[in-house]
Amino acid sequence: MYSLPKLERFNQNVASKYNIYNSIFITLPFDEINNTGVLLPLFSEVCEQGFKSNMSPDEIFNAFVSKYLDNPTEGQKISLMLRFIQYVERQVVLFDAIEDAAFSVVNNLEGRGSLRDMKENADQRSKLQELNDFLEDFKVRVVLTAHPTQFYPGSVLGIITDLTEAVKVNDLNKIKELLAQLGKTPFIKKEKPTPFDEAVSLIWYLENVFYHTIGEMMQYIQKNITKGKGLSNDLLNLGFWPGGDRDGNPFVTTEITLKVADRLRTSILKCYYLDVRKLKRKLTFSGVDVLVAELENKLYRSVFYSSGNIYITKDEFLESLQQIRKLVVEKHQSLYVDEIDLLINRYNVFGFHFATLDIRQNSKIHKQVFQDIISHVPAIFPEDYDELDEVEKIEILSNVKANLQEYDFDNEMTKATISSIKAVKVIQDKNGELGCNRYIISNNESALNVMETLAMFHLTGWENPTVDIVPLFESVEDLMNADKVMERLYTNSVYSKHLAKRGGQQSIMLGFSDGTKDGGYLMANWSIYKAKMALTAISRKYNIKVVFFDGRGGPPARGGGKTHQFYASLGPKIENKQIQLTVQGQTISANFGTLDSSRYNMENLLSAGANNQVFHSDENELTAKEENVLQELSEVSYQKYIDFKKHPKFVPYLEQMSTLNYYAKTNIGSRPSKRKQSAQLNLDDLRAIPFVGSWSQLKQNVPGFFGVGTALAHFENSNRWEEVQQLYHSSLFFRTLIENSMMALSKSFFPLTAYMKKDPEFGAFWQLIYDEFLETQRLLLKLSGFKELMENYPDSKASVAMREKIVLPLLTIQQFALLKIKELKESPEENADKIAIYEKIVTRSLFGNINASRNSA
Repeated sequence: MYSLPKLERFNQNVASKYNIYNSIFITLPFDEINNTGVLLPLFSEVCEQGFKSNMSPDEIFNAFVSKYLDNPTEGQKISLMLRFIQYVERQVVLFDAIEDAAFSVVNNLEGRGSLRDMKENADQRSKLQELNDFLEDFKVRVVLTAHPTQFYPGSVLGIITDLTEAVKVNDLNKIKELLAQLGKTPFIKKEKPTPFDEAVSLIWYLENVFYHTIGEMMQYIQKNITKGKGLSNDLLNLGFWPGGDRDGNPFVTTEITLKVADRLRTSILKCYYLDVRKLKRKLTFSGVDVLVAELENKLYRSVFYSSGNIYITKDEFLESLQQIRKLVVEKHQSLYVDEIDLLINRYNVFGFHFATLDIRQNSKIHKQVFQDIISHVPAIFPEDYDELDEVEKIEILSNVKANLQEYDFDNEMTKATISSIKAVKVIQDKNGELGCNRYIISNNESALNVMETLAMFHLTGWENPTVDIVPLFESVEDLMNADKVMERLYTNSVYSKHLAKRGGQQSIMLGFSDGTKDGGYLMANWSIYKAKMALTAISRKYNIKVVFFDGRGGPPARGGGKTHQFYASLGPKIENKQIQLTVQGQTISANFGTLDSSRYNMENLLSAGANNQVFHSDENELTAKEENVLQELSEVSYQKYIDFKKHPKFVPYLEQMSTLNYYAKTNIGSRPSKRKQSAQLNLDDLRAIPFVGSWSQLKQNVPGFFGVGTALAHFENSNRWEEVQQLYHSSLFFRTLIENSMMALSKSFFPLTAYMKKDPEFGAFWQLIYDEFLETQRLLLKLSGFKELMENYPDSKASVAMREKIVLPLLTIQQFALLKIKELKESPEENADKIAIYEKIVTRSLFGNINASRNSA
């Protein structure tokens, strides 16, 4: 099977199967399903031909109606559109399941980037000892966030899982049954989920995917690389944001945080209990059976008969396993010792916490809290504190101590902040230090922001907090100043003592999403790369081990794309002892939703680290000339993007021509779509997900390419093209940037909105975007030497093309509905009911399009 080219494997195992199973949809128990199933392919063809003929979405829909329907009423047309949307949503689910089922066939799980490949590489290069040392020192942390980019409710995710298994074995009866179930299962959440609901949804992946994948990877390493010696390092571990991420989410309370931490602990103990039950059936030997039964009983009571009580400690659990192992080795010929080792390996990674719950809050909130503390507890701070400069404030914050209680204050935010700090201690007492030991400060602009956070721990009576304070730098300006901020902290005696107690390690988070929104695609990525180099240099100067934590989203515009290639491309000037990144929404289900995809992507991340440190440690270093070329490209691109953002039609275009205002109505996430709920749109308050998503719905994908074409044209026009060409061939970092931008272009489809060029208000603005798209496409093809975008990833290209074809009818309907709303709003009062119906169509059509974009990761 692997001898076939990847594209052929995709066509045989995904494209062909989709076409076969899609025909089964005709039997789905929808109202008038036969009619819908017959009409949708016809509508899809009318859409394709219509856009080729430069027709607008309303012209296409009206042409379809006049050709295939017999003088329908408006109500009948609306009903058909909603049925089409339902149908397309389920086609996307089917495609997801088929692609998941074929994952191990299309992608060689034992090939490049796998653990096996890493081991063979080390053997061939006589670097097995270096690889062992690397595995004892390196870490990969995947951090699950609840950011709303996944529109499937849990029930649908369950169907995808079952459908995937049925497709793998071609069980036609089961597939029919599941498609029928899918037809009856609602896709829409009537109410927004709570942060706890989001946590429960993601814990499903911890229990059903990561628990198995990570345990088996650690077991493989122990048996095949470290020759039976277990790692003392939690090489692969997990982070968790639902329930701890307070930034912009008023629904995350201390009660929720503690509830999520309890659920994480109960979930991992349940996993251990199920494993011990399996062991009990095998370890029936004299002396061992009693120990296993006792362990099973303690776990059972902790999981099922507990309201927060634990009947076994972490140390007792590990000691029991080690005692069982010792008896089995010494007296029972090591029978089933592999299964015992597997459970010990899982415990070494997951402890009693499963995933580390991160707390995150915005620096602006901290500032408000401090104002309240200063006004209520004047004895701690001098009267003129507000007038002092940053250096003087830091000096005072370095020495404050108190034992403030939340009930000392009336301000709700102050109460919540103090109680959330105290919650960290409670969680550590119950789940261990790894249960919750990071406090992330988003919108971090200064050393003062970090010292305020550390001071809050000291003010609540926690003198030596076992917590890492993690600044998050996002905007282009903050990234430029990040190394200066950290130097102020490294040279502060109190903060340096805190770091010493934390093992001399500083975690720093860098945000791609807001960076792209702020400075455009090239500048955001290059600013983060430069910030990492500067932060590495300053940390090495002060003998601090710096760890970078990347806030990445799904599409390339938010730092997604071929993620492992970014990590493999980092040279020796960037500290790379750990890979930490956020994953969210459809990125979780796409990259880590099945055992196969989870293993493949975890192994690729680990392999990227090994490539950098063991196999190619002196490669991928940019020369001074290459850095200058990247800097110039970024500056030209940045200026183009900033001018674009300043265009008087930029905000009105998003508000009036895109689906931006509909994101808040989708009930997919607990967090509001804007940081401040003001009536007027302010781009700074707008979250990156609705910003990037709105461009995606328009099929314009501006954040993934805008400014790139202008930057490349600058070198072409000044007869310096060979400098860019050389950079493309010599730098994996730049090549990955370009390839991910190609993906953003591949998912753009300007014929969908070409009608806008005739719009009296926005025509010129639409043309501005389209011109940059054409220029970027032309020059990316010239740079790569490709005839078509994504030519070097034929299977991904085919997947993108199929998904785009599936959702084309849905996008056409969405644009048709937006045009109708604009028309009806000329007399809003008399058309209120109709406007509400068409707004529902727009909102519903968001779902399928976003879900279909899961391969943007």
